[in-house]
Formats: sequence, C-alpha cells, structure tokens
Amino acid sequence: MRFVLNDPLAEVRVILTAEGGSCARARQVVREAAASWGLSEDLVDDAQLVVTELVSNGIDHGEGPITLVVSRKAGGMLVEVHDESPAQPQLRPVDPSSPRGRGMQLVQALSVKWGTKPQNSGKVVWAQLEA
Repeated sequence: MRFVLNDPLAEVRVILTAEGGSCARARQVVREAAASWGLSEDLVDDAQLVVTELVSNGIDHGEGPITLVVSRKAGGMLVEVHDESPAQPQLRPVDPSSPRGRGMQLVQALSVKWGTKPQNSGKVVWAQLEA
C-alpha cells in the first residue's frame, strides 16, 4: 500500500476488523500517511503508539468493525477510531501490579489533546498529535 496525499486536507479512512492484526494495519496506515505528509519520525512514532492503543481498545471494549480516520492538521495529525459501542474509555489510575490499564494514560501523554464524540452508532475516540 502506498499513499500519495498532496492535499493537506486529505484524510485516510480504513475499515478494520476486530482482531489482533488490525493494530499492525493501523500502524502501517499512520506511518504511510505521515510519511506522505512529510511529518517527523518522532511524531510518527508517537502516532503509531496512540493508534495502537485506540484500536486495541476498540477491539477489547468496542463492538462491530472499527473505522480508522487519519487526517492532516496544522503541525501534526488527527487520529480517530470509531467503534459501535457507546461505552466511553476510562482514564484510570495506573495499578503498578497490573500489566494492563495504561493505554489511555499513554494516549493522554503523547497527544496535545484527546477526547470522545458520541455517535448514533457508538463513539469516536480521537487524539491530536503535533510535532
């Protein structure tokens, strides 16, 4: 897959299935879109971590297929993940004895802002990243 996205307002939209290989596919989409927009490697690395967390949350806690939308924003990119569950992600305190539960903490740390938007069929969890 190769993107040619000369339009600074272009977005990439991909439907992912709720299975493990979808995180790798999401990272590839983010990496190729960011490269086509000339974004920095540091931003690409952060965006790949964020998209992994958002997609894995969609797989673990969501319902139905997952739609990933990546769009160019001034200074960076916006990553949006839609799933069909109305349940909102929870920013929980980190439990040092648990191997899980740090995903949204990571999203918060790497993003300039993040949030959720309720939809008629579920929700969108989004994160904006800047260089």
